[in-house]
Amino acid sequence: MTDPVSFPSATPRHALPMLFTAQAQKEITVNESLLAADVLLQPVVEGIATTPPASPVRGQCWIVGNAATGAFSGHDSQIAAWSDSGWRFFAPMPGARVHDQGLGAERFYIGTWQRSVAPATPTGGTVVDTQARSAIAAIIQLLTTSGTFSRSEEHTSELQSH
Repeated sequence: MTDPVSFPSATPRHALPMLFTAQAQKEITVNESLLAADVLLQPVVEGIATTPPASPVRGQCWIVGNAATGAFSGHDSQIAAWSDSGWRFFAPMPGARVHDQGLGAERFYIGTWQRSVAPATPTGGTVVDTQARSAIAAIIQLLTTSGTFSRSEEHTSELQSH
């Protein structure tokens, strides 16, 4: 079960269902919105899966991997959340971040789900300065890619002027 109820009106960013005038059974819409907020606020995933787990626990989430099968089919890169009513899928927005419990690390979405990997530690030797500069450059690139540092020089000069 992917989407048990279709909602005629939703928020623009995360498609949270919205109430409409004189709506009957408002609790359905409100409960669906609360479920989505529960998944999307400070999201935590178990990891990446291309097939649905056999025995998910209510509230567990996964990032759907590429070429997914079964109930995950057609939901690549989305966040899959198990609920009392079955699977719910949420498309990530650029800049979305999740904590991956399997990795013990953050993943971030910029067209695809990515994660930061620590650069190699300098090993020393006769050219320590070159190795140190290379290691520092790798760290800066890593922090820029993960969104910790800005990609634009404009922001750097803007912060220095204040």
